[in-house]
Amino acid sequence: MGHASSRQGSYRIIALIVASAFFMEQLDSTIISTALPAMAQSLGTAPVRMNFAMTAYLLSLAAFIPISGKIADRFGTRNTFRGAIMLFVVSSVLCGLAQNLPWLIGARLLQGASGAMMVPVGRLVLLRTVEKSQLVSAMSWVLFPAMIGPAVGPLIGGFLTTYLSWHWIFFINVPIGLAGIALATTYIPDIRSDAPPSSFDYAGFVLAAATLACLIVGLEGLGHGGLSPAALLLLAAAAACALAYAWHSRRHADPVLDFSLMRIPTFRVAMRGGFLYRVAYGSFPFLMPLMLQLGFGLSAAESGAITFAGAVGGLVMKAISVRFLRAFGYRKVMIWNGLLSAMLLGLCGAFRPEWPLAAIYLLLLLGGLARSLQFNAYGTIVYADVPPPRMSAATSLASTNQQMTAALGIGLAALVLDTSMHALGHAAVQLTDFTVGFAAMGLLGVLAVTQCRELPANAGAELSGHVRKNGKPARG
Repeated sequence: MGHASSRQGSYRIIALIVASAFFMEQLDSTIISTALPAMAQSLGTAPVRMNFAMTAYLLSLAAFIPISGKIADRFGTRNTFRGAIMLFVVSSVLCGLAQNLPWLIGARLLQGASGAMMVPVGRLVLLRTVEKSQLVSAMSWVLFPAMIGPAVGPLIGGFLTTYLSWHWIFFINVPIGLAGIALATTYIPDIRSDAPPSSFDYAGFVLAAATLACLIVGLEGLGHGGLSPAALLLLAAAAACALAYAWHSRRHADPVLDFSLMRIPTFRVAMRGGFLYRVAYGSFPFLMPLMLQLGFGLSAAESGAITFAGAVGGLVMKAISVRFLRAFGYRKVMIWNGLLSAMLLGLCGAFRPEWPLAAIYLLLLLGGLARSLQFNAYGTIVYADVPPPRMSAATSLASTNQQMTAALGIGLAALVLDTSMHALGHAAVQLTDFTVGFAAMGLLGVLAVTQCRELPANAGAELSGHVRKNGKPARG
């Protein structure tokens, strides 16, 4: 009995350590959004050019995630995890000390690369040490920061910038990171792959990184500059690199992103549905604060306080998501909760200044509850049927898919807003444009549900513990 209790406490400690690293990585994806004007003035550049500081971080994250599993297999999870946190702390300090925009962009690229190593490796530790029956509970701790980080980022960034200085939005990572290194040294096991080392897929890494870079930058270019030749050229280059990678990966024995994993039904559904769903909700940290500030006339601090209601809903759901999955099973939860969360996302576009504040808070709270449950479902079912020897490859592919959706969600939302403005003849963005933007993202969430319908009734039963009413395991 004592051994079981000790084991349970150990996996929760590991989950919390990984969650702290995930929180830092996700927080820094949005924390600078409310500080951009102050940063631009301090660095002597135009505010519009500060977008490169956000893009550089997201781009570096997406590009380096594919090699994280390979590095962990070669150098061990503990060494890789600690090294990534240390590099994240150093790059955060460099960001805070930046004297000009190129310096900041370079430090953000380094910060993104270290974040790319930090989170997937931490998730890999859980996948290799936690029993499947405990995985949903453990992953709920890890996946929660993925939602709360972007939500509280603008709130924390606005507070620190207003009452201290923008430099502190980076310096706050130092004590968190140092504590993470100390805890990782004590609790993170040093796991290495039993498989013999294979030659690294350099060509695949270059092609995959080029695909992500061209896609993200090109989509962002469309959102800010319309159908510019440069943006279209980048998107064409992304398509060409993707086709080249598809050809290359079928001929390489150990590709950097192993798409043969898509033959596993639960992995395929989670990847496709999760991609659409996360792109839809990846737009939320961009659309909601912007609508509240430009459409409602609220300050950055006020808009951050309102959007935080969604994070509160996520915190509540974190504690009870396991019960929903056990009671109803993955398939029913992901279909019906997916529809509910998509509807609540689209409904955000109906918010107006004359609405009672309590009604807005309530809808954002409900949206946070549904979003957290859906994120947890996608984040765990993806590994349900992956064989242990392929966990590293699955983690790299799933993490790349998850991370790039944040940048794509922002880019797609900006594109929809820009298209709506031109179609409706608006010189500046209006509330009706945000209505169109949220409606489009809500429809994207509905499309994600169509993928979940492919799941059998017993999908993920070993993870959730879901059984039929007669006490037998659920079957398709």
